Amino acid sequence: MIGVKTKAIKLHQALEIFYDVKVLCCVGIGIACGVINGGVSNFSSSLIKGYGFSGIYATLLQLPTGAIEAVIVPICGLISTYVRDSRCIVLAVVCLIPFGGLLGIRFTDIDHRWTLVGCTWLQYIIGAPVIISWNLLSTNVAGHTKRSFANGVWFTVYASGNVAGANIFFAREAPRYYSALTGLLVCYAGMIVLCAAAYMAMKWENLRRDRNMLSEETAERREEAAVLDGFKDMTDMESKHFRYAL
Repeated sequence: MIGVKTKAIKLHQALEIFYDVKVLCCVGIGIACGVINGGVSNFSSSLIKGYGFSGIYATLLQLPTGAIEAVIVPICGLISTYVRDSRCIVLAVVCLIPFGGLLGIRFTDIDHRWTLVGCTWLQYIIGAPVIISWNLLSTNVAGHTKRSFANGVWFTVYASGNVAGANIFFAREAPRYYSALTGLLVCYAGMIVLCAAAYMAMKWENLRRDRNMLSEETAERREEAAVLDGFKDMTDMESKHFRYAL
């Protein structure tokens, strides 16, 4: 139970997001997602033109990206939904695919332009990390004020990242944009590290709470107590019956 809606703003809940490891990790992932999305959505056409395609062909070669995203995002969503404690793992794995694509763009010879186009298409998988990160945050933060502030901070940094991402591609570096590629690689690497950190933090906390659970307390009673804590508008850090979904 992640809490009930209330009009009261509780300052201690809002401040809690600044020392909650998983929230900070999700915020960091949000920044990285924004930078990547801003860069890819604004400059994929320039990248493709740099491979030797021009005019209408460069535009047409962006059409498959929607199909790729339409397939990958639902698959990631289904796995995260039906496979227990898989969100962080799916998020990290799905970051490796475009990470490899960026390495391909960086090191593949310009003569292999179709390989470069394929590597560019992989960058549109960014939709999956965005959605999983948002889901990871919303399902693991309890307390109405805390959850509202956490979501607000996430969307703010994501929007800021989009603005920043559009400004790391320098015309003088066309057609490879080495500075931008390095920046995007750093973002993906950072997302993978933050996924691991969030996973370990939540896993450790779940284990700690399980150890401290009374011997006569069953899983069913714990879930009932967690629901009651939710109706009291307790945060996930305040409710010792709350368990994190990894």
